[in-house]
Amino acid sequence: MTTPEQTPEAQADAPFMRTIKSYVLRAGRMGTGQMRAFERYGPKFLIPYRPERLDVQAAFGRSAPLILEIGFGMGDATARIAQVRPDDNFLCCEVHEPGVGALLKRCGEENIGNIRIVQHDAVEVMDHMLGEDSLDGVHIFFPDPWHKSRHHKRRLIQGPFVQRLAKHIQPGGYLHLATDWQPYAEQMLEVLSAEPLLVNTAGSELGGYAIKPDYRPLTKFENRGLKLGHGVWDLVFRRV
Repeated sequence: MTTPEQTPEAQADAPFMRTIKSYVLRAGRMGTGQMRAFERYGPKFLIPYRPERLDVQAAFGRSAPLILEIGFGMGDATARIAQVRPDDNFLCCEVHEPGVGALLKRCGEENIGNIRIVQHDAVEVMDHMLGEDSLDGVHIFFPDPWHKSRHHKRRLIQGPFVQRLAKHIQPGGYLHLATDWQPYAEQMLEVLSAEPLLVNTAGSELGGYAIKPDYRPLTKFENRGLKLGHGVWDLVFRRV
């Protein structure tokens, strides 16, 4: 089989930022139910990472708008969004094994057929398995804010990464970010606003931040934060 690296298209679509990952590995143990979910539901919902273009229609068994989610944690919001948007396909990247197991368990038990999971770094998945203009949307909810100033360079939302994301979103598609850390929200807004392939969908009356779309549910941590007076900022940009 010809891999993307062997084609002129792939050379133009070469990987970037090899030192930057879309994740941080964290310690965690899987419960019995999560381990069983890998065995029982993995064959249906897990897509192994391969450095070659993914046949999306074959992976989902249908043709539908494709949404990439980067870093879904334990998968609660992911599952709920997929259930309220059954006409969309969700390709979800996460490396945290307990989270993958939890979402597999939920997909299997609740028969959520429009989710597929790649347990791998989303940067490499995007570079090798997805082509440019292939995505109808991208979700990145509550990425690690790396609070300390000396760690800001580790934040996922930076110019080169956003540029790469924008090229993979087809014209008219969208990028939806959310964070509960205001300094990170401000950086996100600055970075996204500087990308010429993206335009903000929010009005100036909210300072450039979007009203939370109905499809994004409130997580238990978000609810807890809101009760304590903490803010949450959504950003929704559209690909031009």
